[in-house]
Amino acid sequence: MHLRYSFRLYPEPGQRSALARAFGCARVVFNDAVRARRDAHAAKEPYPTSKVLSASLITGAKQRPERSWLGDVSAVVLQQALRDADTAYANFFASLKGERKGPKMGEPSFRARRDSRQAVRFTANARWKITEGGRLSLPKIGEVRVKWSRSLPSKPSTVTVIKDAADRYFASFVIDTDPVADAAKMPATDSCAGIDLGLTHFAVLDDGTKIDSPRFLRRAEKKLKKAQRELSRKQKGSKNRAKARLKFARAHAQVADARREFHHQFSTRIIRENQTVVVENLAVNGLARMRLAKSVQDAGWSQFVDMLEYKAKRYGREFVRIGRFTPTTRTCSACGHLDGPKPLSVREWICPACDTLHDRDINAAKNVKAAGQGGSSLRSIGKTKPPASPGARRGVKKQEATESRTENRAA
Repeated sequence: MHLRYSFRLYPEPGQRSALARAFGCARVVFNDAVRARRDAHAAKEPYPTSKVLSASLITGAKQRPERSWLGDVSAVVLQQALRDADTAYANFFASLKGERKGPKMGEPSFRARRDSRQAVRFTANARWKITEGGRLSLPKIGEVRVKWSRSLPSKPSTVTVIKDAADRYFASFVIDTDPVADAAKMPATDSCAGIDLGLTHFAVLDDGTKIDSPRFLRRAEKKLKKAQRELSRKQKGSKNRAKARLKFARAHAQVADARREFHHQFSTRIIRENQTVVVENLAVNGLARMRLAKSVQDAGWSQFVDMLEYKAKRYGREFVRIGRFTPTTRTCSACGHLDGPKPLSVREWICPACDTLHDRDINAAKNVKAAGQGGSSLRSIGKTKPPASPGARRGVKKQEATESRTENRAA
């Protein structure tokens, strides 16, 4: 299994200049490749192959005065930029043909100098290495100081140097994990966890455990608003505006880092304690366009669920997603009775069939677990949207559908 390990870099002033040249040269080669293919498409000619582009945009370009500075950086960086363009077009065409899952991909666009993220990649051919002193030695850049927060489990195959909007540098290593070593870290258990994600509580487990939502964005909102106002008042192109932009970017980076750290810690805990993890397949993209959009994005459900999925695969756990239309909130976890829609204001309800008092979130988590284990009819119900009652009035149908969508959004 391939994983990425990221570490903070602290380049010296001269190394920052060398990295800036590498970022710029990689960007120019990528843009030249996109332009060449757009020109070929406009002329109704076949797209030039990677071999032709490499000869003209890298090898031949270095011989021309206007592109001679491409020789100041490692050739591997330029070749990887060309490969990135190939990958972008391959994803674009696969999306057009319907062969690629997920949202539709647009045609590759030009990279800009002012992009918030700059990156270059070094493969084994670049002969980069980690020195005995713990520094990262990069060709034509030098030995860059690295802050090692943990040791690498195996020898990395490639390293990507990234500069983000907050003017921070990172080294992202690609490694192959050892399944035997991973299995030894987390022995198998017989526990199963059903997780109900929400906004009032970030997550509620089927055993009654409730994890409060940290609300990192909400807590930092005052600081972010102040930084945004200071940025808007600065004159464009001035040094003060550059300083204000950096301050604003770092404030947002702190929020994103805190949220990611919380997701990592909680997801690792869930995977360590349970052999099977069951969650609901939420339509986060749709929920992010509703009135609770800011709270949904602040929670970061997609990032958390993705962490659960890849960690479960790494450590030999079972990860299950149930259908988003599964009536987990409206179904009694004790007797299986399907009750009516529950507005968000209803946090507790009594089952009319067995008189059991339910906490809305804990009951939903129990039903999520039951549906994931296949021991309940909920799993088959969740495959399709539950139909409205045949004898219901049109207004009642519309109201129930609205409440169901609201329930899936914040239950």
